[in-house]
Amino acid sequence: MKAFGFLSFGHYGNVPGSRTRTAGDMLRQTIELAEGADELGVNGAYLRVHHFAKQAASPIPLLTAMAARTDRIEVGTGVIDMRYENPLYLAEEAAALDLIASRRIALGISRGSPETALRGYEAFGYTGAEDPKGADLARDKFDLFLRAIDGETVVDADPQMGPAGRLAIEPRSGGLRDRIWWGAGSRATAEQTGRLGLNLMSSTLLTEATGQPFHELQREQIERFRTAYREAGHSGAPRVSVSRSVFPLITEQDQLYFGLRSRENQDQIGVIDGFRSTFGKTYADTPDRLVEQLRADEAVMAADTLMLTIPNQLGPEYNLHVLQAFAEHVAPALGWQPNTEGPVQGMGSEHAGLGGSPGVSGGASGGDRSPGGS
Repeated sequence: MKAFGFLSFGHYGNVPGSRTRTAGDMLRQTIELAEGADELGVNGAYLRVHHFAKQAASPIPLLTAMAARTDRIEVGTGVIDMRYENPLYLAEEAAALDLIASRRIALGISRGSPETALRGYEAFGYTGAEDPKGADLARDKFDLFLRAIDGETVVDADPQMGPAGRLAIEPRSGGLRDRIWWGAGSRATAEQTGRLGLNLMSSTLLTEATGQPFHELQREQIERFRTAYREAGHSGAPRVSVSRSVFPLITEQDQLYFGLRSRENQDQIGVIDGFRSTFGKTYADTPDRLVEQLRADEAVMAADTLMLTIPNQLGPEYNLHVLQAFAEHVAPALGWQPNTEGPVQGMGSEHAGLGGSPGVSGGASGGDRSPGGS
């Protein structure tokens, strides 16, 4: 691990203890959190995307505001549900965001996670999926999205308006594919992501339950991804992120929120979206113990970026305290490089092994979220 950021689920609601009573509260506080994190040297500010729920939904306007108000921090998603997206419009938006952010983006996309709406993407006008969970729809749209950001022509020109031929989307941002991630929930989908030459955003759960600890399953997923990437002939060093809930227990307030319950937390097995799945545990302990525990987490040490899931309803002040505690007392012992040292780079193959040191070469997130999976 050499970079970390926060992953906000963007919850809001008029409930006791919440600092995000309204959608406006959540949006403005997320921008404030990104600004504060940027000043702390945090590397990334990422949003989880859900529809038909009181959470962050359409992420591009919020990411654009975050990018415009910060200088170094990477902004992105973990993840956009491709079933709900117009692939060409998303390609235009992604390019515009990338240009505004001076290429400080990490756009995570996937088939999406289980949600409150039943086939909600059909209400958005996207019908015709043969797969009951819409995996084929997401796969086809993602393929068109990639071709569009790569500059492929996608529509005939109107000869009455100009020269005949084919047109590509505008604007375009050079090298944007290198900043696109796929959210994978299994080892097989991670391999497919590698073959496509994308970055890997490993899910907060894996749709597999082999009896192995979550971090071992996830580390194997990362290894398979990197192997598939190399065997497909891609050059460079792709990025890899994993997500964890990590809380350094420093103050009485930390102990009140996360101390007693989280110390006993373990991996959990359950069924989600029809798959028997493994869920990772929460880490909450004193900083010295967290360092020891995270060093033993094989996936955290194999990835270049750790996304810290945050309790956004507790407000930006408390969440900045969590990020600052992690930056000061935990992250340096794991190999962290603050955003003042430049953009995050993927780990080269010679450094990508378990517990390896950071690489120096440049790079190219419920259910099965693969470009080719269901």
